[in-house]
Amino acid sequence: MLVVAFHGDDGRRATFDVSRLPLPGWHQALAAAFAERTGPAGGLRTHAAARTGWGSLVRLMRFLGSLPQPPTVPGELTPEHVTAFHAHRMATSPATARQDFTRARLLFTRPSLREQVAPQVIDHLQRRLPSPRTPMAAAGTAVPPATGTTKRLTSGYSDGELARLMAALRADAAHIRDRIRAGEDILRRYQQDPQALGEEDRALGRMLEQMDATGQVPTPPGARPNPFAPERLALAGRLFLTLRDLPPLLLLAAALSERNGETVKELPVAHRMLDDRAVEVVIVKRRRGANRWSQTVTWEIGAPGRELHTPGGFYLLLLELTARSRRLRGSPSPLLWCVWRNGYGAGLGVADDHCAPFAHSLRGTPILPTAWAAGRRRPLLADPQPGSNGAPGPGQALPLQVSFNRIKTSMEVRRTKRMGGHLPSAAKSNTMPVLFRNYLSGDPVITAWAEEVLGEALADAEQAARRAHERATQLLGGDPRVVPGPAGVTALEKTSIAPSADRQVADGGLDTGWSACADHDRHPLTGQPCEVSFLGCFHCGNCLITRKHLPRLLGLLDALSQRRQELPQEQWWQRYGPAWVAIRQDILTRFTPAELEQAPTRKPHDALLDLVENPWETP
Repeated sequence: MLVVAFHGDDGRRATFDVSRLPLPGWHQALAAAFAERTGPAGGLRTHAAARTGWGSLVRLMRFLGSLPQPPTVPGELTPEHVTAFHAHRMATSPATARQDFTRARLLFTRPSLREQVAPQVIDHLQRRLPSPRTPMAAAGTAVPPATGTTKRLTSGYSDGELARLMAALRADAAHIRDRIRAGEDILRRYQQDPQALGEEDRALGRMLEQMDATGQVPTPPGARPNPFAPERLALAGRLFLTLRDLPPLLLLAAALSERNGETVKELPVAHRMLDDRAVEVVIVKRRRGANRWSQTVTWEIGAPGRELHTPGGFYLLLLELTARSRRLRGSPSPLLWCVWRNGYGAGLGVADDHCAPFAHSLRGTPILPTAWAAGRRRPLLADPQPGSNGAPGPGQALPLQVSFNRIKTSMEVRRTKRMGGHLPSAAKSNTMPVLFRNYLSGDPVITAWAEEVLGEALADAEQAARRAHERATQLLGGDPRVVPGPAGVTALEKTSIAPSADRQVADGGLDTGWSACADHDRHPLTGQPCEVSFLGCFHCGNCLITRKHLPRLLGLLDALSQRRQELPQEQWWQRYGPAWVAIRQDILTRFTPAELEQAPTRKPHDALLDLVENPWETP
């Protein structure tokens, strides 16, 4: 059997005819393998996923069939064929080349094909491909690639762009809500007492009553007798949602629910109210593996009049706006979305049709979010970006690129910021690796926020190290004594060390790791022989620094900088921060620029940092 019948978990059906593909010697094995991929235990369990997998299969077979010496049966396939296919896709469609290769691997590892393909081909398919991710353009810019087309952005929006987008979505949604509620109010008043209305409203109420009963939209008086007349479309919008209403409503639902466009398009009618405070809905969450397509969510309803700000309240509003079209539709649909459309425009041969636009396919009705944003009375614009290489200059803004992916990324970024960057708490509809890899990594907003948080954390850590150094010096007799210039006996006499130790200090007889100790046998705090680490010398009143110690101190700073790359920042500041602060701020500042410039020429190769730490403390 060369026709694969598909019945997905989303209730959609399709058939895939393998016999239309080239290379007949492959057909039987391909049909069996694709049936496994789309079957109950396979990974392609929705109509969109099955169509996408079928598209990759068609492209692979057409490529193999176009070769001068094609593999006529699966056993003739070689790693070179696979490599050539990947190179061909990279040259013609680099954006989907990796996905095509991955889907080919998943197909060829099914038992029906794996047993017929050479093992080296399977090994070649299992290799790890390099990541196709490239540095993203700045948010809101459109970078023209070599082909001259506009690059599609995937990063999130800046704070200003997101604020403008949400305001526009709410404004359009409020206009749609008020328009339909105003029509329903006129219909209700007409049905109660037609004579209480004015002549114009009474004529409108008569047409609305006919529309409510039959679902058919008449031609308004004075309009052209044409089913495509704009007056007729405006009249339909008095009671029904129309196709042009979908973009702002779908996008706002995606933003409030923090879900992707696929999930929003498949919102169900069935729900459960929880004490009039929240609504419980079973939504579709794709790409989570076989038998894991559904997920139960609870959405807050919010206060009356705030339905455009809460996911539960907006869901109930959408149920209200689509209820009449669902009632008038010929066959019931479990999906929420149902709108009026011109039947002639859809090729149905009738004037009116109430349809569920996503019942058969998620791509059956194009949404075109960017066209909606550009076609508004006040078009949405991206943030102005500095110009380079002919790009728009400062003060010039491009139309804002609007997509479900960018909205989802923006919402993931904002939630992660609210959670303080704690990924386990921020991971809502995805795992932590997927959240970081697909939404947070490389996003300009999260990058700027992370740099700000990191800068504040480093500043706090430095201040904490400074305070620790100051507390230690107060307990241990004051700051280290620094003697700039030649460390002769005359210079040392100006310090408070014992006269008998002057010559020993000048000759290096009292040197420790990186300084000298004026009285090793009497610690300022305990009065006993000193037992602290050499790193603790920099907080002690017995510490004496001369010019000859500078090379070793600079070598120690280099070693501390190396440790900074090996240890977490918090641990580094706790272990080495006080010594680093003492050297940088209390010691090096006492020497002249000429002394500091000359010291690196005599810097030792080994700072001996490992010798002052226990082996188990070394990173």
